Amino acid sequence: MGMAGVMSGVMHAPLTGVFLIAELTGGYDLFLPLLIVSVSSYLTIIMFEPHSLYSMRLAKKGELLTHHKDKAVLTLMKMENVVEKDFVPVRPDMDLGEMVKAISASHRNIFPVVDKEGVLLGIVSLDAIRNIMFRQELYHRFTVGRFMTSTPARLYDTDSMEQVMRTFDDTGAWNLPVVDAGGKYLGFVSKSKIFNSYREVLVHFSED
Repeated sequence: MGMAGVMSGVMHAPLTGVFLIAELTGGYDLFLPLLIVSVSSYLTIIMFEPHSLYSMRLAKKGELLTHHKDKAVLTLMKMENVVEKDFVPVRPDMDLGEMVKAISASHRNIFPVVDKEGVLLGIVSLDAIRNIMFRQELYHRFTVGRFMTSTPARLYDTDSMEQVMRTFDDTGAWNLPVVDAGGKYLGFVSKSKIFNSYREVLVHFSED
């Protein structure tokens, strides 16, 4: 009965404790006491800890799947799979002429501004220089630092996808930069990329 009580409390599975211990010990004549002890143990433990030992371990690893499908799918998604690295970085001391060359080499309308060590300083939007980018007489008068703006928020490579989506919701942004713990630029995450990855995982998740 003690073994059944411990197992029921640890695993949050009173019936498993009853049948397993009864089978191992052959104590079917104590079936009713086993049932009483197991249920009592389970009812006692859930008042102090609503999750089993195994559920807590999975939750700490970020691998716990729940009946909430949205959260379950986000749990299966990883940051490294949604980071886009085809944005062309620029430096704050680059002049407008060099910036125009960077624009011609990119198919994006956002440019991360980094220092010599690769630390993210801000961003430059194509819309901010669209009206002067073809005026060659200004190419050496303005630098990237003049058009640089701060980002609404930064994502970290250690963030969970649930944190990422919460940040997108809070800022209303469509693209956010990703940095490491030292602030070095790693890439961008876009909502469209997340939605595409979400759809792929959801299809696979539903088939399973």
